[in-house]
Amino acid sequence: MSAAGDLDRHRYISLATFRRSGAEVTTPVWFAALGARLYVFTMSDSGKVKRLRHTPQARVAPSNGRGRVQGAWQPATARLVTDLGVIERAHAALHAKYGWQVWTADFFSRLTGRIRRRAWIEIDVG
Repeated sequence: MSAAGDLDRHRYISLATFRRSGAEVTTPVWFAALGARLYVFTMSDSGKVKRLRHTPQARVAPSNGRGRVQGAWQPATARLVTDLGVIERAHAALHAKYGWQVWTADFFSRLTGRIRRRAWIEIDVG
């Protein structure tokens, strides 16, 4: 099983991205695996997006919803995704994994207009 597939049995991962200073910032996120990659969505003006624009260096580890790490950290590279086909497949994978929770997040994001400001992140582990 790939590293991404192994992580996919968890509900959350802690995604670590790096500031220009080299300082690590960790954030618990929902994610879904598609093949050998993980996919995450966030707001386009979030800190993780800003940090990834500077460097693709990242780390991931299984965690709980509060970010408490529950396994080994793995090196990763991450990039922002703009390909609509990839985004649609990633969204479908997240919906299959989290069901009504993703539907609810989408519903309120549409109501507030925030869905148009989503950024999608693709993560290669290992």
